[in-house]
Amino acid sequence: MWWLYVPLVVLGIVLLLFLLVVLLGRYKNGALLRPVIGRLSRIGFMRRFFTKVSTAAIERQNPELASALKKINPVASNPNPQAVQKAMSRLTPAERRAYMEAAGEQGGVPDSANRQMRRQAERMQQQARGGRPGGGASRKRKRR
Repeated sequence: MWWLYVPLVVLGIVLLLFLLVVLLGRYKNGALLRPVIGRLSRIGFMRRFFTKVSTAAIERQNPELASALKKINPVASNPNPQAVQKAMSRLTPAERRAYMEAAGEQGGVPDSANRQMRRQAERMQQQARGGRPGGGASRKRKRR
């Protein structure tokens, strides 16, 4: 008769694991759940599942960001700045704004190595905010 309890025990263990995941996700905004998800992401089907779930959540919360990520992701792993710039130029202003906001929240906008790259990043951020690319004030230099 003990074999009748096996499905109940399995169901209880699955329910307990689900509750543990929910509690880890709620505590400190998921700080304890992130390492677990990182370890599980090493498994191929789990990585695809997590990617699918996170993409669906982003599409519900911010469709412009989801569209921008779809356009940026093919070149995101490429360290070539020209390819990234080309992908950024394909974004609409709303997508660019959403992407820059998300990158700023994540700390994904790196400090560029040289002046040209810093100025280019500043121009992109100004365009994303809707400002003029040349800046607000006139830039007349004094002659000495």
